[in-house]
Amino acid sequence: MTPKLSAIIITRNEAQNIAGCLGSLGFCDERIVVDSGSTDATVGIAERSGARVVAHPWQGFGPQKNFALSLAQGDWVLSIDADERVSPELAEEILAAVRSGQFQAYEFPRLSSFCGRPMRHSGWYPDRVLRLFRRGAARFNDVVVHERVIYEGRVGRLSAPLVHHPVLRLEDALSRVDRYSTASAEAIVAAGRRVSFMTGIGHGLASFFRAYVLRAGFLDGAEGFLLAVANAEGSYYRYMKAWLAGRQRG
Repeated sequence: MTPKLSAIIITRNEAQNIAGCLGSLGFCDERIVVDSGSTDATVGIAERSGARVVAHPWQGFGPQKNFALSLAQGDWVLSIDADERVSPELAEEILAAVRSGQFQAYEFPRLSSFCGRPMRHSGWYPDRVLRLFRRGAARFNDVVVHERVIYEGRVGRLSAPLVHHPVLRLEDALSRVDRYSTASAEAIVAAGRRVSFMTGIGHGLASFFRAYVLRAGFLDGAEGFLLAVANAEGSYYRYMKAWLAGRQRG
């Protein structure tokens, strides 16, 4: 008997992405969307695309994905974000991996684009992500941002990349910088870490140098420079927001 495969996606205001994401998951036996209060057409589009949609208040990336995981009924689970797409080649590899069951979890490369350009340097590729695992053998850690899969057993590697479109326009990059820096700053404050005014400046400069020089972002053209600047801004604002929050708390 062929093992069943569940796909889980968490969303909030992903109307421009969710149809394409779900459309690439037609090979899955079950598609679950956990929505945290979308005010656009995300829920309706997901339902029309044949997904099971469940509303759940936002609790952070880790807890939200663990809730989605708790709803899955398949033998295997594929966790994917709304701005990601599974190519036909990767779909074939995933189905073969599920049938073989040689490993308890699998990771694969992710090819991300920035303002329309696939980024093969800048630290963005191969960017291997662990997204496929046997249900019951893995879960997500309970962090607000930058969650990861905690797993048991051996991990295999697939070769076809997961296609990722996180930043279609520069405005999207600026919005991500604001959202993620705020979440990261909250995590820093919650952990009781002390940061100084100079911490943000130092981390921002180091982030730019790492992406543009050490990770050869200059080979990604103009988009490589824009990405390095966005990375620097993300680091800078993360620590500046944490510094300001700490100062206000005394």
